[in-house]
Amino acid sequence: MRLGILLLRKRSIPGNIYIGKNRVTPKVGPLAVEGARKRLAQEEENMFYLRQPYLTLEQSWGHAKELGKDKTWLYNVRQKQKKFQPDVTIEERFSVLKNNDRWD
Repeated sequence: MRLGILLLRKRSIPGNIYIGKNRVTPKVGPLAVEGARKRLAQEEENMFYLRQPYLTLEQSWGHAKELGKDKTWLYNVRQKQKKFQPDVTIEERFSVLKNNDRWD
């Protein structure tokens, strides 16, 4: 009986089974290989489209201006500048101290 238990017991790995020298690594199956192939094919297709731009340099030059995007951008910038106080110089800061120029 003890011999049967000894021979039939499951040999376990000491410590954590996912790290270390004697770790258990999953076997690579056909589904994993097919998934890796699909991911690589998708990445290759993405790189193909990124290498070939939608517009040429001649076509892309000035297209925003023709659509009127420069006016809307300037309008948005000016609206953001309205939120801040205007620039103040040092002379304007010290003008309060300068009541009159005569000495008492």
